[in-house]
Amino acid sequence: MVKVSEDRKKLLKALTYERVNGKPIYYRNYEKVLKGELPLEAVMGSSEIQAFLLILIASYLREKLGRDYLVLGGELGFVYSSKSFRSLDIAIYRKTDLPQLSGKYTRKPPLVVIEIDTKASLKNYGSFEEYMYEKTQDLLNAGVGKVIWFTTRVKKVLIAERDKDWITTDWDNDIEVLNGVVLNLQKLLKEEGF
Repeated sequence: MVKVSEDRKKLLKALTYERVNGKPIYYRNYEKVLKGELPLEAVMGSSEIQAFLLILIASYLREKLGRDYLVLGGELGFVYSSKSFRSLDIAIYRKTDLPQLSGKYTRKPPLVVIEIDTKASLKNYGSFEEYMYEKTQDLLNAGVGKVIWFTTRVKKVLIAERDKDWITTDWDNDIEVLNGVVLNLQKLLKEEGF
């Protein structure tokens, strides 16, 4: 058995995007970091569109949902078992569910999770869809009420709720996020000049 150096162990830990049943899911292109071809930060960053959509959606929801809700963003860590955690682009909570914010990953399932593409390496998956469906089901099983995915390449939206059929639609359709708050991504983008 080959002994892994402490530096490599630390690097692999830093390259872990999510963990499911004790198995790491690394950031996309993590192999290039291990080979020294890219710095660690290069694989952890968001694309321009992913970063813009995250801020656009989170800002819109913060305004529409009001002060009774928290809209958290930026890869919030959600621990849902002793061996599993997922990174969440946007998570919506009732403020009363998180009365104090800690410096740790949350263990409280959000009411709604919104994902925009992924930074995960899909090396162990047949496709992005397989990863997306697995993560969505994991989140629903962990108590999340609704999971919404925006995919930028095909401009589709997946809406999944516990005990309901999952729906796929287009960016230009209205989507109820929570409590009658409707999001139409294409309309928001048009208002921003895109």
